[in-house]
Amino acid sequence: MDRSDDTVSPQDPRYKYPQPPFKGQSQPWPGLARDMDPPPDHGETSYKGSGRLAGRKALITGGDSGMGRAAAIAYAREGADVAINYFPTEEPDAREVVALIEAAGRKAVAIPGDLRDEAFCRQMVADAVAGLGGLDILVCNAARQQACPSILDLTSEEFDATMKTNIYAPFWTIKAALPHLKPGSVIIGTTSEQSYDPTPELYHYAQTKAATMNYVKSLAKQFASKGIRVNGVAPGPIWTPLQVSGGATQEKLKQFGGQTPLGRPGQPAELAGIYVQLAAEDGSYTTGHIYGAAGGSGQP
Repeated sequence: MDRSDDTVSPQDPRYKYPQPPFKGQSQPWPGLARDMDPPPDHGETSYKGSGRLAGRKALITGGDSGMGRAAAIAYAREGADVAINYFPTEEPDAREVVALIEAAGRKAVAIPGDLRDEAFCRQMVADAVAGLGGLDILVCNAARQQACPSILDLTSEEFDATMKTNIYAPFWTIKAALPHLKPGSVIIGTTSEQSYDPTPELYHYAQTKAATMNYVKSLAKQFASKGIRVNGVAPGPIWTPLQVSGGATQEKLKQFGGQTPLGRPGQPAELAGIYVQLAAEDGSYTTGHIYGAAGGSGQP
């Protein structure tokens, strides 16, 4: 059989996606992917599924953009039904993701809300289970990142918002989800290169990502006896709305990703395969591990 149409030519990773300098730009938190210049690639046109997650049921927080959106697209094209959570102001991006999931022939469940609210986290899980008919993949991906050059300028309110979004929300969500997760289920946390190589202006964000890396390893040991795997993904620097909505200073934004050996930021689509592999059955011996994609930057 002629399979010439299935061939994929290798691409030079240095030039596969845009390189800095980037146009100066700013959006109100939490930002929209559709308004970024250049727009991020989440795999909308490139990701091709092969049934690796057929019949699975996934909940992804922060599923409207960034790595969460890339995972949602990939999961749907691999055969999973997907529920996405997002902040209410991110509705325009979320509608695009819902349409992409449904275009893949899978069920999509949209759950807007604020993860800083414990009651909402519990309700989100209940809504996902009801809408999907169960749950066996949980991706705790949503995060708050706001650059602050000095700890003296960091307010208790901003510190608290970061901790609630990045640390409390996964705690509440995992607790609510655990009774629904049967053996063979997986939990994936999105950490960051900031967890082991923090930049000075991301003091509060970086420590939450170090905590994420730690809870992945801790819960992997705790849940192994239940047959539930727990792993993490450590990206960075990745071109997402986090950067243009306060996560990077304007000076650093213009050169974002230029410090990596590959000379550019990554795109969310370049991590989609990692989220799939960690959820798939052929990754069944992998738990308590952190997988990175950082353009050659140091890994833990």
